[in-house]
Amino acid sequence: MKNLKEIYKSKLITTKEVAKLLKSDTDVIVAQCASEPQGCMSEFHTVKNEVHDVKVFSVLTLKAYDFYIKPEMKGHFELCSWFHAEGSRRAIKEKTGTVTYVPNMLHSAGFDRFSVRKPHMFVGTCTPPDKNGFVSLSLGITYEKDVMEFAEITVLEVNEQLPRTLGDTQVHIDDVDFFVEHHQVPPTLPTPNPDKVALQIGENIAKLVEDGSTIQLGIGEIPNAAALSLKGKKDLGVHTEMFVDSMMELYEQGVITNNAKSLHKGKFVCTFAMGSEKMYKWLDDNPVVDFLRGPYVNNPCTIRKNSKMVSINTCMMVDFQGQVASESIGINQYSGTGGQTDTAVGAIEGLDGKGKSIIACRSTAKGGTISTITPMLPLGTAVTLHRSHTDYIVTEHGAARLKGLTLRERTVALISIAHPKFRDELTKQAQEIGYID
Repeated sequence: MKNLKEIYKSKLITTKEVAKLLKSDTDVIVAQCASEPQGCMSEFHTVKNEVHDVKVFSVLTLKAYDFYIKPEMKGHFELCSWFHAEGSRRAIKEKTGTVTYVPNMLHSAGFDRFSVRKPHMFVGTCTPPDKNGFVSLSLGITYEKDVMEFAEITVLEVNEQLPRTLGDTQVHIDDVDFFVEHHQVPPTLPTPNPDKVALQIGENIAKLVEDGSTIQLGIGEIPNAAALSLKGKKDLGVHTEMFVDSMMELYEQGVITNNAKSLHKGKFVCTFAMGSEKMYKWLDDNPVVDFLRGPYVNNPCTIRKNSKMVSINTCMMVDFQGQVASESIGINQYSGTGGQTDTAVGAIEGLDGKGKSIIACRSTAKGGTISTITPMLPLGTAVTLHRSHTDYIVTEHGAARLKGLTLRERTVALISIAHPKFRDELTKQAQEIGYID
């Protein structure tokens, strides 16, 4: 019989030794969000003079690590971001030349990159091994477990403060090349406090959610406001990319039961989680939540099998055609596509014919000086959701269903939910470009 403790100890190395494993002209993929291996990533820059052209792929990088934030890292490291966060946006603004964006649909992001070249190394996080030699990948397996199976070297940062989550998160120590012990409180996400406008948007969203629906709910002020407005609903279920505090709270209140789901009945389904310490403790060894791989959970073909599927996402702007911009304005990339297109398309293609995609936004931006409903998107803006896939658009002034409408009808519907102070000007602009008479 194998001595599991000895096997584990034999694979222990330091964060500095992990950095020494980096190799020039290769891909390194790290775990995302709350699963980010912060101990190891903090050491990458120390081998700057020994490597060149190391591409580090990540989603929502939580810290401004030296390996990409310092201009002198150009030519040595490049952060290839599937979804920008504050640090990567800052590096781009400062023109360090160390950050780029990777266009993607989240459910296929990993495999799309594998088709370009095999990753040299994967670095993620996990719980300590159990008595049977299994660790849990804990807070995320969106692409993490798939990368482990493709990478030449797998390193897991062991953190005893991570929750042991269930589903497809288990990995045996035999399948890991190296372990690093780095114990810290997992990164948390503050609960947004919605203002009056966000609460009104939340109420408008809730009106579209029927009892017994299966929902996908994102993060931020508006999704949190929507969750507050769902408290009167019954038998909701969850099939989502990201698990957040509001889902736990609605479950504790009896709003979410998962009992009316047609797929994975009785279970929450997600690919990763980020929230409060309370939520992490609730997730620990909790069999009601299944963490499953992103290529399955976020695949529109999977999502469409859910009953009364409702995808709830947010955006930055919508034009008269119904093109949704959720990640960039002009050539300025602020975030990423994420799972928005995955879940929106899956929902509207629901096999029961009752699915809905809801895209929400405030009717104005920049302190109320511009309308988020616009005749056309600024030049260079990435279209996150194709106009043919746009279903409901919701602002604090109401909801407009665009599915099946002509361009003329879409224009009228969108102007009706724009901020009142912009409606006359929007109508004039629509007439000038010939969308309406």
